[in-house]
Amino acid sequence: MEQAATASEDKIPFPQKFFYGCGAFVNNLLADSIGRMLIVLNLGLGMNPALVGLLGALPRLTDAITDPLMGYISDNTRSRWGRRRPYIFCGAILVGIVFALLWQLPDNRSENYYFWYFLIGSFLFYLAYTIFVTPWVALGYELTPDYHERTRLMGVQNFMGQFAYLLTPWLLVLIQNETYFENMVDGAGGLAIMLAAVIIGLGVVPAVFLRERFVTPSHTADGPEGKATGFTQRTLANIREFFSGFMATLKVSAFRKLCTATFLVFNGFIMVAAFQYYVIIYYVFGGDTVAGAEYAGYAGTIAAMTTFAVIPLVTRLSTTYGKKKAFFFSTGVSIVGYLLKWFCYTPELPWLLLVPAPLIAFGFGGLFTLMPSLVADVVDYDELQTRARREGMFGSIFWWVVKLGQALAIAAGGFLLNATGFDVALGGDQSETALTALRVFDAGFPALTSALAIWVISSYGLTEEKAYAIRHQLETLRGRN
Repeated sequence: MEQAATASEDKIPFPQKFFYGCGAFVNNLLADSIGRMLIVLNLGLGMNPALVGLLGALPRLTDAITDPLMGYISDNTRSRWGRRRPYIFCGAILVGIVFALLWQLPDNRSENYYFWYFLIGSFLFYLAYTIFVTPWVALGYELTPDYHERTRLMGVQNFMGQFAYLLTPWLLVLIQNETYFENMVDGAGGLAIMLAAVIIGLGVVPAVFLRERFVTPSHTADGPEGKATGFTQRTLANIREFFSGFMATLKVSAFRKLCTATFLVFNGFIMVAAFQYYVIIYYVFGGDTVAGAEYAGYAGTIAAMTTFAVIPLVTRLSTTYGKKKAFFFSTGVSIVGYLLKWFCYTPELPWLLLVPAPLIAFGFGGLFTLMPSLVADVVDYDELQTRARREGMFGSIFWWVVKLGQALAIAAGGFLLNATGFDVALGGDQSETALTALRVFDAGFPALTSALAIWVISSYGLTEEKAYAIRHQLETLRGRN
């Protein structure tokens, strides 16, 4: 099927796509860095892996409230700078500062002290993260009304976001650099400060250089019900409006399917991120953390570089054959890559562990190119039904599902690591049972969840034809040509 032509007024100039993509780099850097650096608490401080898993999971549970609340606040903000940009600007600065402080861990404290220090700091970190990322996501949904230009925009932002994954696989290597740092904990503190500078510098770019299509909300709690009432009544009206919008969002069947599929694919990937280091270090390299971290860095770099080629390919497949078929293809290729890990992660030929990396890259390359574009279509569908533009609410719930998947994977990884019988004190002398269990989870879990995601999306029904019909109806209602 040949793609429909994009009107010139619907096209986003490349510089604007680049500015939006700066936010994607920051988003990926924040999400991946915090997950990968958690291993320092186990390997550097000797913290129980189950506690490390809880530290990754517990703060994300609050996102169930803070993410949709931030989406609602952004959707209903009235300011001279717009609904999104003030929060993006302030959130980028705040999250950078908190991230740097989070890793300044004091010396010679108890495990209990480190647990509570990091838990409280993580709650603050994820709150600041929400203030930045929720309005940034919502801004992307509204930059163009065109079905295919949305995919191109998301392709550019995903492409730029992959540059973060060229860096993050090497974080453990950098943290262990004895030339600059005394130990892993000291390395994490120093590296966090450098990362914070990048986060702040690039995070404010979308707020400074982009403009919003919908500057004021199309529907707010400050309507007829709230104008003639006092503060208490307005507050109650806002609360009702929030929960009404939240429930209305969850009732959209197409959106639930997108969230479920994203949860499955992302959850499987994060489980790999948690287990992959252990499999490479303790199975392939017999406990050599330096060599294992180096090869893990090579694999991550190859995956990131491959994704740069995958994104334009998936974008082209989407505009030619449809978003659903492009998702089936990219996710299917990643399943093959996951299964190959069972055969290619071998002590006899360590370099083979690099083989699955480019195939696995298709999963992420397709997921975060196609899913945001599909969510933007759902936002239009919802506006036609409710007469409200709720990009913030949809974006917040969608990304909360992504972060929930990360939290559950990190938590499960910690408990499953204990269940396998892995003991960091044994070094390279881990039991055969523990190593086998690690390998089964590492290769099998993401392959299974990705296959389930394909099954979920197979019944997704918001086609290109329906999306264009919805846009035409919306423009008629708004009085636009």
